[in-house]
Amino acid sequence: MREYSVPTLVDVPASANCTDTVFARAEREPTAVVIRRKEGDGWVDVTARQFADEVVRIAKGLIAAGIEPGDRVGLMSRTRYEWTVLDYAIWTAGAVGVPIYETSSPDQIRWILSDSGARAVFVEHAAHEETVREVLAELPGVKHLWRIEDGGLDELVAGGEGVADETVAERRTARGGRDLATIIYTSGTTGMPKGCKITHDNLLFTARNATTGPLKPMFDVQDRAALLFLPLAHSFARLIQVALIETHTILAHTPNIKNVAPDLQSLKPTFLLGVPRVFEKVYNSAEQKATAEGKGKIFHLAADVAIRYSKAKDSGGPGLGLRIQHAIFDKLVYHKIRAATGGRLTAAVSGGSALGDRLGHFFRGVGIEVFEGWGLTETSAPSTVNPVNANRIGTVGKPLPGVTIAVADDGEILVSGRHVFDGYWNNEKATADAFDEQGRLRTGDVGELDQDGYLRITGRKKEIIVTAGGKNVAPAPLEDRIRAHPLVSQAMVVGDDRPFIGALITLDPEALEQWKAANGRQGATLAELATDPAILAEMQKAVDEANRMVSKAEQIKKFVVLDTDLTEETGHVTPSLKLKRDIVARDFAKQIESLYS
Repeated sequence: MREYSVPTLVDVPASANCTDTVFARAEREPTAVVIRRKEGDGWVDVTARQFADEVVRIAKGLIAAGIEPGDRVGLMSRTRYEWTVLDYAIWTAGAVGVPIYETSSPDQIRWILSDSGARAVFVEHAAHEETVREVLAELPGVKHLWRIEDGGLDELVAGGEGVADETVAERRTARGGRDLATIIYTSGTTGMPKGCKITHDNLLFTARNATTGPLKPMFDVQDRAALLFLPLAHSFARLIQVALIETHTILAHTPNIKNVAPDLQSLKPTFLLGVPRVFEKVYNSAEQKATAEGKGKIFHLAADVAIRYSKAKDSGGPGLGLRIQHAIFDKLVYHKIRAATGGRLTAAVSGGSALGDRLGHFFRGVGIEVFEGWGLTETSAPSTVNPVNANRIGTVGKPLPGVTIAVADDGEILVSGRHVFDGYWNNEKATADAFDEQGRLRTGDVGELDQDGYLRITGRKKEIIVTAGGKNVAPAPLEDRIRAHPLVSQAMVVGDDRPFIGALITLDPEALEQWKAANGRQGATLAELATDPAILAEMQKAVDEANRMVSKAEQIKKFVVLDTDLTEETGHVTPSLKLKRDIVARDFAKQIESLYS
């Protein structure tokens, strides 16, 4: 067994909780800008004092409504300014936040509110309220439902006007590191989600050690700002929210992912958080735009130079010829990509799934270095991350300070540290099963740890495909490479107990619009395009590119293009964009069977 530990950098006091920095800064730097709030097409500054005052007003309302220390409060909303206010207000009242994805079904909402024993729930708008009210009759423990939009919080705030400041202060400071901060329900690729108990210490220990250690240079930038657009119901975005508040980085929110491009240009952030699909979209959009303008060949040459330039940095540095080519393409192509992100962005963090070597090298070559990390909801999001100034593309980096990573004899990654969760809510058996005999978290991921402590993820323990010939195949690398094609939305590799490896592929509806216009297929439906010879030829190119990575026995022999996409709305991917493999296999059993008939 290989094991690697990194010493703790910041030993968070046992008395600390997530609200401390908010109120300390409001006292010390009341006029400092902590958040930029979107209003219309512009941004409005929110100072430390204004933010703290808003948090207190909501906390007073919660206390007046009967919310007691330790009570659970649901929060169902897109990523927006009010999400952060409510999150910190719930903590200030001494309560526990229970995030709910805004795309959740009534059954999922019922389960989360019932299992957590929530006393109240916030929703964003009327449609959310209608969905929640469908299940409230079955949830007698939920006493209050408050809506964010249309002045829905005014009554709550008014009800708390008689609560004394001293009462709020007592509630807030009574919570310490070992107290529960949140119950985050894993989106789950199978079955009902389990509630992960995350403490104040879990969040603060992780945030402070990550930003003081491997990611410190990102937070040493003058006038630093970050744009959050991933769901704050996800542990990754939630931890980043805490980290931004802790490091005094200006935080901004984008509720609608379609607004990310203009918001990047107007906010001009220095830091970006994303999942691989976001970075794939940036690359594919730039490629399609160049192709539509008749500059596709120039873009592909520029991309090749960017990748070679980045790779050369890891092997002695680029030579004179490559440096000249890079400088030329920087003026022609790369600066446009950087300008599209606001012009100040030089670094980003990616998590959730594998980014892949190709995209990692491309973005570094362009001048926006992406640092991959890895972790689980059970580890308060990150356990590893690539350090700034020591990035090894293709790995997910080294353990965070205070974290130990071990790789068991069967390849499973085991984790220990103060960032590891406090177990599953109301599920002692699942909690016991989650840890090995030495108290290390069993992650279910399979990987390799090199002598310098860099971790490489090679697959999921339960997702390894074993063909009829006994060949073990990790599907993720093949799927990642297929998804790199600009027309591909999702890919799922199949072949368990089958004679060879196959794949299901779906098309990206947004990317298809430009392709249809350029290829005279304007009226074609998704179903028609799924069997279009030109599309099938493009998909074969994507499969051929993936097959170059693996041995002959691991190669995809046949594929089928589905006539629909796999999305969160169809129930085939989680909110963090992971495939629900069992459900996809069930719903498309006929198509899978056709590969082998």
